[in-house]
Amino acid sequence: MIAGMLTEGLIYGIMVFAVLITFRILNFADMTVDGSFPLGAAVMAVALSKPLPWAAGLFLAFFCGALAGLVTALIHTRLKIPDLLSGILTMTMLYSINLRVMGNRANISLLRVPTLFSSAEQFFGGILPAPAVIVLLCLAVVLFIKILLDLFFHTDFGLTLGALGANPQLIISQGMNPDTLKICGISLANGLVGISGAFAAMYQGFADVNLGSGMIVSGLASLMIGEFLVRSNKIMVLTMRAALGSVLYRALMYLARNYGYHVNMTANDLKLLTGLLIILCIIVSRRGFRPGPPKNRRGAVETVSGFIKTRPFGERA
Repeated sequence: MIAGMLTEGLIYGIMVFAVLITFRILNFADMTVDGSFPLGAAVMAVALSKPLPWAAGLFLAFFCGALAGLVTALIHTRLKIPDLLSGILTMTMLYSINLRVMGNRANISLLRVPTLFSSAEQFFGGILPAPAVIVLLCLAVVLFIKILLDLFFHTDFGLTLGALGANPQLIISQGMNPDTLKICGISLANGLVGISGAFAAMYQGFADVNLGSGMIVSGLASLMIGEFLVRSNKIMVLTMRAALGSVLYRALMYLARNYGYHVNMTANDLKLLTGLLIILCIIVSRRGFRPGPPKNRRGAVETVSGFIKTRPFGERA
């Protein structure tokens, strides 16, 4: 039970990283996640069925997810369509594209197809139990992606991207194009969503066209739960609490599925539970505790990304 909760939480934690980038850092309401997640799963399933190595499948899943994010960003920046509608349009179109990718089939089974998880189980089978091997593998992948994101957001480009959501005018005053930064950030986020979908397909043993239904809502719930675990504005802590929030959210859903019958709750009520959980997080944050970055004493306001500070004109850093 614990191994299953940890595995699901870590796999979907990669998707929560993407939600952190779009909703918190870029301040962009991206609904593409519901389409790019099954896209990554479909691409991985088709790649493994060819057969192609799992590494090639992960690369293709990231590339296709980033391409979906690129479409959303171009619709928003070039056609001047609102961010929410841009994501909905891309998500809607991706439903048909996902069917095309899977050869006009609603799902593809991977039960008899070698995957990264099955290879790891065979390699470490005599040392550790299979569930422990899968958990450690997912943990290593999530830590690797987290470290890469932490390093990226400490580069000059990453710092600029982090300042975009809180202060777009600062980016323009520095002679940079905010549309270009949005395109890069949204593409990166949806590339991570594609990787998350690929790992979900390998873990569950199938890819389904409806795999991404409600994914953005669960990602937001995980992100909000993580914000109540630790209050910080450092990027290393932001990514850490996103992963922790994902694990805790999946644990809550797991408990609701398996023990909810004590309160007359069924699996059909999980969407309702997720929505109520998000509403509760918003209400609590408005009543008192706010996980966002604080204002410092001299009026400098830190951005949501936590590592860019804008100070009053004339004040020295």
